Amino acid sequence: MLPYLSPTTIIAILIAVAVHEWAHGFAAYRLGDPTAKDLGRLTLNPVAHLDPIGTLLFLFVGFGWGKPVPVDPRYFRNYRRDGAITAFAGPLSNLILAFGSFALAKVIGIAPEVLGASGVLLAPDNQPLILNFMSELLGDMVLINLVLMAFNLLPVAPLDGSKVVQLWVPVRYDDMYEDYLQKGPWILLALIVAGHAFHLPILSWWISIILTPMLSLMHSLL
Repeated sequence: MLPYLSPTTIIAILIAVAVHEWAHGFAAYRLGDPTAKDLGRLTLNPVAHLDPIGTLLFLFVGFGWGKPVPVDPRYFRNYRRDGAITAFAGPLSNLILAFGSFALAKVIGIAPEVLGASGVLLAPDNQPLILNFMSELLGDMVLINLVLMAFNLLPVAPLDGSKVVQLWVPVRYDDMYEDYLQKGPWILLALIVAGHAFHLPILSWWISIILTPMLSLMHSLL
């Protein structure tokens, strides 16, 4: 387990993953697909959404994913559009959680403009213990949710970004894109190995490209 993992980080991961996967299931349900509901996945219980490999990556690498919510596109009226909406619902839910956590920190008096090296919120030393705990939790909620959002927007299967991008792939390239999706897990594995074995942090670069402007936007808006 990585040394930065604290109780608040674990809580934030469980909440972020549960809401992310629930959002997929809820979006699909609203678009006519009852599969997630029928299989008990339309729940905010984190245990129902934990994926063994994705959870291990969270613990040892710093990013990961939940157990994919089952979706049956045969229920969709428009396969491409509804599939993209269902996929985007997960990252969108994490963005909402991140902004909500940042706003709550400001409302309860935690100084959200002070950021640590990791990007988490820092509380003044003279704050009560409960506010220190809330500061750590809300800071972890901001960071974890932004990382989960950015990672899942990567257009590589089985991540959500691959399904969102598919909405704009011309029909004549469908077969080619499906072949690309089949290679997705191997591409993702190669990106992870490149970062840790060859010091090519491509995934970290991708996450930073999205995370940094989102943090700046929070500061400017809230």
